[in-house]
Amino acid sequence: MAELATIARPYAEALFKAIAPADAAAVAGQVSALAQVAADEQVRQFADNPKVQSEQVFDLMTSVSSGDFSDGTRNLLRAVIENGRLAALPAIAAQFHALVNVRTGISDATIHSAFEIDAAQLPQVVAALEKRFARKLNASVVVDPSLIGGIRVVVGDEVLDTSVAARLEQMKVALTA
Repeated sequence: MAELATIARPYAEALFKAIAPADAAAVAGQVSALAQVAADEQVRQFADNPKVQSEQVFDLMTSVSSGDFSDGTRNLLRAVIENGRLAALPAIAAQFHALVNVRTGISDATIHSAFEIDAAQLPQVVAALEKRFARKLNASVVVDPSLIGGIRVVVGDEVLDTSVAARLEQMKVALTA
């Protein structure tokens, strides 16, 4: 079987070209909601059943996912189901999200912190990181006690590691060299 990313790319690009730029964020949310449903093993087993028609799978997917769907999202879902590519829907959503980020100039950032970051402090941290990375960031926080202290930020393939664990590792390397 081909890589899911290879399968997902044409679907994500087609949807990206089919929608208006102003609708990109809303469609990204719709596709993400559908991807969460498609990630469920029972839903995929239902869809893979040869006795189940594609319209039944479509109805199940749209009824379980809350909200209205744009015509582009509905067409994407129909094409994915009819081509037996429901398992690729999470990868399609990820690639579509990446295309929307490129258009808007926003990058996803994952902040790994040794401790929970206070809601009042998070905007200040994100502002400092936006200045450091020279772009707008869509940040999410993950608590990782193994860092001991500080933060580790991942933006695409860039990593900024100011954690105590990283500094201890640097000291260990310097002492053993």
